[in-house]
Amino acid sequence: MTLIRPSTGAPDAGGPLPRRSGTGRAVAVLVLVALGALIPLLGPSAALHGTGEAAAPGDGGIALLRAVLFAALCVPVGELFVNRLARAVPGAPQAMPRSWAGYAAGAGFVAALGLASVVATGNLVPHSLAEIDVGGLYDSRDGKLALVEVNAFLLAGLCARSARPSSQAWPLAAIVVAEALRAHPATEHDPLVGSGLTLLHLTCAALWVGGLLYALRTLRGWGASEAGSALLGLYARVAAVLLAAITATGVWSTLRRMPPETVLDQLTSTAYGRVLLAKVILVVTVAGLALWARLRLRRAPDPLTACSPARAEVALLGVVVVVSGLLTALPLPIRW
Repeated sequence: MTLIRPSTGAPDAGGPLPRRSGTGRAVAVLVLVALGALIPLLGPSAALHGTGEAAAPGDGGIALLRAVLFAALCVPVGELFVNRLARAVPGAPQAMPRSWAGYAAGAGFVAALGLASVVATGNLVPHSLAEIDVGGLYDSRDGKLALVEVNAFLLAGLCARSARPSSQAWPLAAIVVAEALRAHPATEHDPLVGSGLTLLHLTCAALWVGGLLYALRTLRGWGASEAGSALLGLYARVAAVLLAAITATGVWSTLRRMPPETVLDQLTSTAYGRVLLAKVILVVTVAGLALWARLRLRRAPDPLTACSPARAEVALLGVVVVVSGLLTALPLPIRW
């Protein structure tokens, strides 16, 4: 969690930070998105190589859609979270960055619709509209959950454009619950426990990732002010708790799917384990960057100089989201 580095040529301490070229930022974002899309599209074949496991139909496309869905969930959740923190900051400026929630809801709606079409064809990739049995979605648990996500993203988009954007918290919560239930079918051992862990894990992850993104956007507009430092401190304290919860639920979920005596073997011999190991390494790296920023925030004369790890942390969190999407498209590990 960090900020944009203030320029030595800033006109005053309270003014907004100087902005970089909009074209340069747009090109950088497009390049990162293109590279990120390669992970779910090409990742399944690399992860499955040499494991003897069979790939699911369309696993690359499903992983990409799931990653888009996760990212679309993080953006509005983070905005709601940081807006709430900002209200607790004394003397905070009224101006907040333009909301991206409407765009995120649109992307999430398209991703959820694509995933629902896969469920409607019996978990096969449809090659024509005639193959999609929309009515069949109401006959299965996965189909109903897919419809909940489609409708919830649509409703979240409408709420984001309404006079009360905070009302989108309800459809966003419905998406998190649907994802938690989808990840743990009724045939699984203790599915409610697994769903509860996923619910907490996904909620904390969305708050962490989306909150960091919106906090940086907010502080860029507020500039080098005491309110900006206070907001940064509030986010840092909550982020530490979120990271602890994400770690605890992640470890517990892993041990439920991989018994302790098989974890080390399955982390290298199964596709799920390999991608999970990559995700763990990324999260540890992000945690190191967050700790570095926290130390600079506490020790530096100007807290807003806690900016060096910012872009790297945001970029790595984006990769974590993409890897998480890939993880959901791979065969579950064998419970030996």
